[in-house]
Amino acid sequence: MELASPADVAARLGATGYLSDDALATVTYLALRMQRPLLLEGEPGTGKTALAEAIAESLGLPLVRLQCYEGIDATQALYDWDFPRQILHLRALEAAGAGADAEEAEKSLYDARFLLARPVLRALQESPAVLLVDEVDRADDEFEAFLLEVLSTYQVSIPELGTVRAAIPPFVVLTSNRTRELHDALKRRCLYHWIDHPGLDREVAILRSRAPEVSETLRRQVVGLVQQLRARDDLQKPPGVAETLDWARALHHLGTAEIDLASASATLGALVKYREDADRVRHALDQMLRA
Repeated sequence: MELASPADVAARLGATGYLSDDALATVTYLALRMQRPLLLEGEPGTGKTALAEAIAESLGLPLVRLQCYEGIDATQALYDWDFPRQILHLRALEAAGAGADAEEAEKSLYDARFLLARPVLRALQESPAVLLVDEVDRADDEFEAFLLEVLSTYQVSIPELGTVRAAIPPFVVLTSNRTRELHDALKRRCLYHWIDHPGLDREVAILRSRAPEVSETLRRQVVGLVQQLRARDDLQKPPGVAETLDWARALHHLGTAEIDLASASATLGALVKYREDADRVRHALDQMLRA
């Protein structure tokens, strides 16, 4: 993971198709060099998850993803025991006449071969790796506390097997859509960056990199319209870069050379995800395309 500079990080990410600005390349470089988790916040569709994927690809490291959700606990993140295989093992011992020693039989149940490693444990075992903790804001306070403990030591204790410690700490990327505020203790452990929607020229460059099949004329028209839509304050979910890419590809697949209201309406499902937004966007595009 030897990286010479933020420019080196930007170049490596660019080679995967992820175009970062100077600020994002710099904080990524510092997080890698300082072995600190990187906390990314921003609107959905701004490239937070994609950054972790690009980092793993650019460094040739495995990506281990933990998708957070309401009610997730340490078991889903850390490890569990393969109960059906343990039962089969007990039956095999009984069939072989080896079930007399109950204590030894119980010990054999908690062998490493019956351990189901969840994402956090896998990342520690497979490190060097990139551990993506996606949408951490959806989890609760107790799960945050668990994450903080793991990120402080990069080790976990399994009572039946002992301590698992990463020889090299995994590079951890946490993402948040800011549906709630994260606790200061977790934030202090991380380097932080807010990913905003890109400007026009960089978004055009992103489309050029990720959707090279789309013509330059269509590319610029798509981005120009999306940028105007994002400037509105009446949309429940303004389109992100992911939606820009989807819309451009959808128009391309329909053979659209230049956007008109008919092609825009036909492909609106790639751009907006709420009925109310669809009505507003259809009306707004009608006005923009007439201008």
